[in-house]
Amino acid sequence: MGCRSLDDTALKDPAWFEAEDVDLRLGDPAVRLDTDKRSVVTASGATYKYDCAVIAAGLVPRWLPSTQGLARVHVLRSAEDLLSLRADVAASRNALVVGGGFIGCEVATSLVELGLDVTLVEPQPTPLAVALGERAGALVARLHRAAGVDVRCGVHVESVESTGDGVEVTVSDGRLERFDLVLCGIGSDPAVSWLEDSGVRVGDGVLCDESGRTSAPGVWALGDIAAWSRPGGGHHRAEHWTRTVDQARVVAAAILGEPVTTQPTPAYVWSDQAGLKIQIIGETNRADEVVVLEDDRRKFLCAYGVAGRLVGVAGAGVPDKVARLGRLVAEDAALQDALAQLQARGPQHLAGL
Repeated sequence: MGCRSLDDTALKDPAWFEAEDVDLRLGDPAVRLDTDKRSVVTASGATYKYDCAVIAAGLVPRWLPSTQGLARVHVLRSAEDLLSLRADVAASRNALVVGGGFIGCEVATSLVELGLDVTLVEPQPTPLAVALGERAGALVARLHRAAGVDVRCGVHVESVESTGDGVEVTVSDGRLERFDLVLCGIGSDPAVSWLEDSGVRVGDGVLCDESGRTSAPGVWALGDIAAWSRPGGGHHRAEHWTRTVDQARVVAAAILGEPVTTQPTPAYVWSDQAGLKIQIIGETNRADEVVVLEDDRRKFLCAYGVAGRLVGVAGAGVPDKVARLGRLVAEDAALQDALAQLQARGPQHLAGL
């Protein structure tokens, strides 16, 4: 939580946009896309014509029911959200984190490091169960408990009420407790409401082909909002900035009419929790088989397979091993072939990955 002001979030100096002939318009979000007239309308009423448009509108964080606007109840998506949370943290002794996804887990251990007593509530059997599966999620739960987080899984929040100087929370296990602040980390939804009646096909995000083209001529999508087609059928939406960078290269080539010589590499994401870096490569959330390759009661390494293919790898505190197994994910290796390569190295095979 080291952001001191909104100026800290600038990715480029304003002079860069001018030098690159980019007309940057801030504080005026798009509210309507007219694909017949090829125009975008913003909240101020301004209309911008386009030859090609790229949708990168991102996500909208979810709130617990009836909590938006309550004092000391937060989501964490924007710089403003961060500064608001930070102000309440400074005056708090304990906190409830609702949701054991990446945001919830990262905030939970960060608050412990700041000296707060932290409770994490997650309806799934483990933290990160959706991203990593329950087997690896149990390893994450152990990591958090060792760091001092009170992890409660299999329960959910039933009600939240502001008490002025705190928040009263009722949990499905019957507990009524008071916290100085609450952080809602229960996920986000693609920001597609403004695309209603635009002709752009949406589902879980904006549906695209393998190059980011949408159902509307001249319109592409990338980033958190974009669900690109997956080889073999279906669509996949990856909420990771590294995938967005890869997608941008593909979309730019397609818009310019140049050959698309590269496709996005397997999704990669990392998360700093409890003093370790958890790294994930590939689509671990759709695996039908999980193999724990290493577990020393703190660090761990797992391989993920679908129909016998290696589709993902996840590890905590083992960056070199994740990277090297990740290469096999990119090669679409058979899961058993990948494991056989490790076993062929003998009992210490993991040390030399």
